[in-house]
Amino acid sequence: MKKVAVNVHSRPATPRSRPGRKKVAVNVYIPTTVSVGQLARLLNVRQTLLQRKMVDAGMAAEASYDHVLTSDYAALLAEEFGRNPIINDEAAFDIYPPAPHPDPTTLPTRPPIITIMGHVDHGKTTLLDTLRSASVADNEAGGITQHIGAFSVPVKGSSSGTITFLDTPGHAAFSAMRSRGASVTDMVVLVVAADDGVMPQTKEVIRLIKGEQGKVGVVVAINKVDKPEADVEKVQHALLAEGVQLEAFGGDIPSVEVSGLTGHGLTDLIDTLSLMAEVQDLRAEQDGPTYGHVIESKMHKGLGPTATVLVLRGCLTPGAHILAGTSSGKVRLMSNSSGAPVKAAYPGMAVTVSGWRSLPGAGDEVVQGSEGDVKKALANRVRKKEVETVLIDAEAINIARAAERERVRRKEDKSQDMRNILDGGPKELRLVIKGDVSGSVEAVVGALEGIGNEKARVKVVSTGVGDVTEGDVMMAKAAEGIIVAFSVKIPRSVETTAAQNHVPIYSSKIIYRIMDEVRDRVTALLPCTYETKVTGEATVLQLFDIHLKGKMTKKIAGCRVSNGTIEKSKGARVVRNGQVIHEGVLDALKQHKKDLLEVKKGTECGISLQDYEDLRNGDLIQMYQTIEIPGVL
Repeated sequence: MKKVAVNVHSRPATPRSRPGRKKVAVNVYIPTTVSVGQLARLLNVRQTLLQRKMVDAGMAAEASYDHVLTSDYAALLAEEFGRNPIINDEAAFDIYPPAPHPDPTTLPTRPPIITIMGHVDHGKTTLLDTLRSASVADNEAGGITQHIGAFSVPVKGSSSGTITFLDTPGHAAFSAMRSRGASVTDMVVLVVAADDGVMPQTKEVIRLIKGEQGKVGVVVAINKVDKPEADVEKVQHALLAEGVQLEAFGGDIPSVEVSGLTGHGLTDLIDTLSLMAEVQDLRAEQDGPTYGHVIESKMHKGLGPTATVLVLRGCLTPGAHILAGTSSGKVRLMSNSSGAPVKAAYPGMAVTVSGWRSLPGAGDEVVQGSEGDVKKALANRVRKKEVETVLIDAEAINIARAAERERVRRKEDKSQDMRNILDGGPKELRLVIKGDVSGSVEAVVGALEGIGNEKARVKVVSTGVGDVTEGDVMMAKAAEGIIVAFSVKIPRSVETTAAQNHVPIYSSKIIYRIMDEVRDRVTALLPCTYETKVTGEATVLQLFDIHLKGKMTKKIAGCRVSNGTIEKSKGARVVRNGQVIHEGVLDALKQHKKDLLEVKKGTECGISLQDYEDLRNGDLIQMYQTIEIPGVL
């Protein structure tokens, strides 16, 4: 293996101590040699993120999926993700999917896998039921004996012969499986009701599709065209406004008008999907160890734990030893969507599998191995999960304790803060910093800690690697600070919690923008200076007494405006012999018994001051305004 220079400057030799939460060290067992793809799984990070980190470290030539790394390089990369690497082949053993075939064009074709998505009221279920009924009728199975998360529809003239539809993965499960780099779905059918148009869940699916960056094909099914109020053209324009480039407007996304209720257009939909599959040229190994995904799982009376397994590669047969997450089993019985027994499941097929020792989770990867390998891998996975659970619990305890300490400290420090203000001590902008990797966090901390001066400064309360959590929100709330998120996600539930607790979150992938935002917030803490600006002057020429109701009189000063403008809205002060003897506001500003709001230079007017009548001839009445000048770092 070629030696390369690893950039270790972004990762300090020893982490700097930070006030607040104490991070729990996360151990990760690494074998003597490990491929890049396997290392990503061991670290529980996306393969693309690991590869990007390798490129940044000067390891671009070694960043391919199947490149084998030595434990030295793997340990360095593990430390970059905040892990504590331990080299141990036995404890690191696991079963992984087979490496990609070097020449996929030589493999047999497989059926396309289609996921149907859309808004909850747009007829997705009816469309699926109609498709499923058609598939059962064509296969002369005599009816549906059970409902599982996938079924196949025969297609005449197609090289694969069938199309597999998934009807259970919601958006979360779909995203979770895609995040592991698995091509679970080849195409998405976006169902939009012709009488309703684009709705919130429709937009969510569109965002999901855009996030796939062309990795999945898309077909729009405009449903419910049999309804009188259906408006297909309006739906097409609404989709175009959301960035869906339909073929009707010169794009590359086909749309088909269908009715799940009557079956109208379903043949056209199947033909369109079959044609797109031919273009994609989907192929996979039909022999060797099985690799797939759990679509759904449940307890079945008489069979125990069962799972619908979508086979992506290899061939699954009864008697095979399989592993999914922390569940293992020996395949006992397999059946298709119509309940018929299956002797062998090939790529693109979904079968219900019994023989599990415990219930696997939806979305778990299914891999096959020998009985001994499955037992050893399962033991390591269970141990790893138990350690992670303990770490999560310890982390939660640390968060709660640190938040309580911070709350108590803030309560005790309130009087101290007031003393600091009175004594001219510094104000603090408290930060909870989260980043994608430890090196990034240290870089952000180093850049932000230097912002401030003797009057206002930055204080880092807590740091961490990974997405923003509710624990971070509670920590920021206790510290009365803000959260800075660098290149990490903020789950919607966390955003809601932050909004409810009035905790600001600033997120960016550009460190300079974070620095600018923090600098602005620290500047806002600086004390302001105030400057008085005179806007007008008037000289008292003569005093008059005006009779009011009853025997009341009011003193009015006849004045001439010598400078600027006399405005009733501004502050007023009386200057006599160079000394300011009164400050207040105008009570009246008149000219020939007419009330005015302002009088300009060279004009005579009558002025009375509120709560002050000791005016004399020759006094100078000044109008002024106070200007606030922000502090500067």
